[in-house]
Order: sequence, then C-alpha cells, then structure tokens
Amino acid sequence: MIFNLQRYSTHDGPGIRTVVFLKGCSLGCFWCQNPESQSAKQEILFDERLCINDCDLCSASCPNLINKSNGHIQINRKEFEQADYKKVQNICPSLALTVCGESLSVQEVMQTINKDSPFYQRTGGGITLSGGEPFMQPNLSQEILSACKQQGYHTAVETCLHVPWKNIEASLPYLDLFLADLKHTDESIFYAWTKGSAKRILKNFQYLAKSNKKIIIRVPLIQGFNADEKSIKSIVDFVASEIPTDEIHFLPYHTLGINKYKMLDLPYYAPKEPLNDTNIIDFATNYAKQKQLTAVLRG
Repeated sequence: MIFNLQRYSTHDGPGIRTVVFLKGCSLGCFWCQNPESQSAKQEILFDERLCINDCDLCSASCPNLINKSNGHIQINRKEFEQADYKKVQNICPSLALTVCGESLSVQEVMQTINKDSPFYQRTGGGITLSGGEPFMQPNLSQEILSACKQQGYHTAVETCLHVPWKNIEASLPYLDLFLADLKHTDESIFYAWTKGSAKRILKNFQYLAKSNKKIIIRVPLIQGFNADEKSIKSIVDFVASEIPTDEIHFLPYHTLGINKYKMLDLPYYAPKEPLNDTNIIDFATNYAKQKQLTAVLRG
C-alpha cells in the first residue's frame, strides 16, 4: 500500500531522488505532517475549499456513504470498503475528494523509479523509502530496495525505527543510508505524544549502530514535547555516545500539514503555532557542535 511516488526530490538524501511513500505507521505523533500515512488502509481525503458544491458525482456514486446537505459533504469513512473506494477513485473533477492509498506491485513502482535513472547517475541520487513507516511493510520494502540495488541505485530510508528489529534487518543488505528520527529518550513523555515506546527505538539504534551503515539523525523540535534544553541534551548525548554518525538534523516544528487533519476529519492535538524560539534552536545546534556533531537546521 503506497500513497505517493514523489519524483525529483532533493531533500531526502543526496542528489535527485524518487521518494516512495509507504502507508502505515506504528506511531501516532500528534504533530505528524502526513496523517494520511498513519493508517495502513485506504482513506478518503476531502478538501472543502476545492469543492464545486453544485456537483453531485461523489454522493451519487456512494449514496449510503456520502451525503450532501445544504452544500456540505458528509462522509461516513468508517463504513468504506475496497469496492467503495474504487467507485470514488478519480470521480471528483476538482480533486476536492481523493482516495489516499494504492496497492502497487514492485514492478509498477520500479517503472516510475526507472524513468529517472539518468538523474540518479548525474547527481549521485537514487531512491528513498518514506512513509508512514516503511518497515511496517518489511517485505515490500526489502523487495523494492533489492530491485533498486540490482539497478545500481543509491538507496535510503526515512524511518522512526519503531518496529521489530527483524523488519529492519532484512533490508540492511540493500540500504546505503538511514535517515532516522530520534524524537525523545524519555519513555513516558514519548508515549504521551506518540503512543509509542522510546525504549524500542533506542534499542534499535544500538542494533543499527553495529550495521556499518551511514546514519543521519533527524530531530523534530516541538514546543511542549522536546524543544527544551534537558530533552535536547539527552537526545544529543545519546547520539554522540551510541551512534556512529557525525551528522544531526534539527527540524523546527511547523503547521504546514494541519489542514490534512480537517481533510481526514481528525482532531489536531499539536501546537497551533510553529516553533519560533530562536534561543532553543540555537542551543540545539550549538550543543550538538560541542559534542563534535555537524548540526544542520532544516526548515
């Protein structure tokens, strides 16, 4: 289950890359920029701002699941089944209503990836698996990465490492780069904001440290969660002492994905304003430098 194939990316590893977004995640981070990636199943996205209003194509296709009343669309998402998603796939002329998630074979994914092979060769680029959490679909991840290595492509993965280690281990022979999130080291705080286990992630980092793979750490900085000196010190200290890397990226919190929650009819629990505390951002980069790490600030 894949929800996007993004070509010509320059922010997800070296060179020009194709990013394959796999659906499904074992975390439920309050600030997630791609909430449509969390469920492993297909979903309906509805952007009321794009709705034509005098069009009845969606409600006519699934009258028991989509109701139009006084110019407003109401969607019974919980009752949608595979056949219903097919009925509304590509039916909306303004793309106000879209289906997120598509079941593709490895061969179909590789057809898109192979289109850009000249760019990979010229720029040192390649492919990156992202999500969601790619290792929630370990077999698909392994097969795509293996097929890419057979073509000689550079491979990377964006991962939160919140999966059984065996899910990751199977893909190690086919991976060149890990872009790995380290959000917090405190178990209770991490669980409160993500419903996951920091202990599992830290243990997987220790396993990954023995793999001899290139690792870049990514740290989202979110006010109220980890954008404080104590949390940052703990994260950076763990990286400096446990992970064989010299590069850490800090990503100050922003709200660019907030409208997606409305499109999915989901509540939004993260802060409503971006992180603008330059003092804590400077502290993070300076403390990482003190620990002999190359600190990169990403928007």
